[in-house]
Amino acid sequence: MYILNQKIGTLLVNDQKITEEQLNSAQELQRESNHRLSDVLIEAGFVTGSMVMETAAKFLGMPFYELRDVDLDKELAKKIPRAIAEMYRVIPLKLESRVMTVAMADPTNVIALDDVSRVTGYQVLPVLFLESDIAVALNQLYCGWDDVEKSVDKMFGDEEAALADRRTIVDEEDAPIVNIVNSIITRAIDEMASDIHIEPQEVNVRVRYRLDGLLREIITFPKSTQNTMISRVKIMAELNITERRLPQDGRIVYQYKRRMVDLRVSVLPTVNGEKICMRILDKEATVVRVERLGMGKSDIASYKELYQNSDGMILVTGPTGCGKSTTLYATIHEINVPDKNIVTIEDPVELQFEGLNQVMINSNIGLTFASVLRSILRQDPNVIMVGEIRDTETADIAVRAAMTGHMVLSSLHTNSAPGALTRLMDMGVEPFVIASAVRGVVAQRLVRLICVECKEAYSPEPESTERVFLNVSPEAPIKLFRGVGCKMCGFTGYKGRTGIYEVMAMSPKLRSMVNKNVTDEELVRVARDEGMTSMREDGVNKIYAGLTTVQEVVRVSFADDEE
Repeated sequence: MYILNQKIGTLLVNDQKITEEQLNSAQELQRESNHRLSDVLIEAGFVTGSMVMETAAKFLGMPFYELRDVDLDKELAKKIPRAIAEMYRVIPLKLESRVMTVAMADPTNVIALDDVSRVTGYQVLPVLFLESDIAVALNQLYCGWDDVEKSVDKMFGDEEAALADRRTIVDEEDAPIVNIVNSIITRAIDEMASDIHIEPQEVNVRVRYRLDGLLREIITFPKSTQNTMISRVKIMAELNITERRLPQDGRIVYQYKRRMVDLRVSVLPTVNGEKICMRILDKEATVVRVERLGMGKSDIASYKELYQNSDGMILVTGPTGCGKSTTLYATIHEINVPDKNIVTIEDPVELQFEGLNQVMINSNIGLTFASVLRSILRQDPNVIMVGEIRDTETADIAVRAAMTGHMVLSSLHTNSAPGALTRLMDMGVEPFVIASAVRGVVAQRLVRLICVECKEAYSPEPESTERVFLNVSPEAPIKLFRGVGCKMCGFTGYKGRTGIYEVMAMSPKLRSMVNKNVTDEELVRVARDEGMTSMREDGVNKIYAGLTTVQEVVRVSFADDEE
């Protein structure tokens, strides 16, 4: 679709889906990112994927369908081998009079059309489909959980026999258990899960994915598959399959389509057997720009002032899984220029940057945050990113580095931005050092976005919790939004996530208060008086903007941040 990709901007302008100004802005961003113009337009929020495909369909003179418009047929899908379907991203929709209608994101791929026609024996008629819809449809049609479950249960019904021949079972590339584990991993990457949990229960083995921050059960397998499945994962992660009493940690480099994806593997003994958690780290994922993190305009302006300084410390705080690393990477991306020596210390390195010096810690050989940080200071750095401050020694070295002409970026686990300052005090860092070194703190959480495909407006009931949370009287008119649930969002009503933030820039008054060793509550009060928007307030703004729901903001925010 090279010609179409070149013309899509002009076509969208002609269709009045975007303006000339938006096209010029997207073309500027495209030159920086080297992505397709259509992807840049969608990421910038100027158009949706459906709008782009509608224009493309008009140009190509063919129909455009969305997943919600069609009924998938698993029997029909058997006529196209899974390998062909995944290679060419093609989905069979219907078969009439020896003509098979197929959905494709790139219907101009004549090689794909010829191959599908050859393996099926039918004439092929392509229609346009969203790439994201193709991914969902492939999972629904080709995951094959039922067939896999039956074959594995039959093969490994005798657990003693399975144990006796485990090495052969888990090493053969065409073994059913190998296919199961590969399917679990591939489907998780397709659905953009952040973690995979394989959890032995009393009578079965449960597989769950963490999708948009919440765990969702995907499938259960017979108990008889437990030991072979776990052994297969351990072999892939180069762990000891005979050790079942102690926790183990490892790493899998998994080939997904044409790229490599890192899986950080943790094995934990439980009363029902070894539980496995695999964190998915896609090193080729696109770095989010600071403007796309979800901060409000005033927060973006405040934050940019912080990281444009040449020295001092900036802290990003929040619980595990709240997007701290994404914010740090976005910041590094902004300041990564040839005249700066930037060194990072990470556990693990989640994204690799051109022009950065990235160090992955290894506690087993003494390569800790503190030891690496001490060495980095002898490497003439301009900017240092410490993935996480975990102990007093690291905190002390990092803060003092920020006082001696270095810009230091790091993260902490605290509930609010002011809480990061008292947390450093609790770790033994002197208040006057904190007051001198810290330039600002960003606290954040992630909320799920309402699915754009099934989004609807509604007016909450007079006595609803939504009105109570938003402090709106029962009779006042109010319009909120929610997702009713569809195929695209797994019938959850949510698809994707964004951040809610509070950005606290250190002021003379706040520095003075830190020197006096005051409480979190006093720091919060002064920061709010000086104009800091709390995470809860930022969440409310996103509720009114139709991005998320009251339930999501309540789930992740703290009631005491309004005190």
